[in-house]
Amino acid sequence: MNEGTGLTDEAFLTQLGGRVARLRLSKNLTQQQLAEQAGLGLRTVQRLELGVAATQLSGFVRICRVLGLMDRLEALVPEETASPMELLKLQNRQRRRASGTGSGGTKAAGKSKAWTWGDPQ
Repeated sequence: MNEGTGLTDEAFLTQLGGRVARLRLSKNLTQQQLAEQAGLGLRTVQRLELGVAATQLSGFVRICRVLGLMDRLEALVPEETASPMELLKLQNRQRRRASGTGSGGTKAAGKSKAWTWGDPQ
């Protein structure tokens, strides 16, 4: 089921529904059991598996949760990441060391004394 196959929406929904049905059967669940565990009506599960109508996305997510597919949904719409060029630009903005001139630095209040051997750190 990839975008390049030229499937119609109806054919795509039919294939998706078939996959849900096969996974349900592999987990030895009836449609009624899946519907109850997902908090949906039996007819909703039946229609999803047949691919005859798109169910609400929340219903689909509930079915995926029962079937243990939530981690795979993450791959469906992955979180956008920065491009390599954007990462390089951000890297240049990150601090690499402390300046030592702030209130916690060694040059606080304008008093700086050269350190010599034997002085406490």
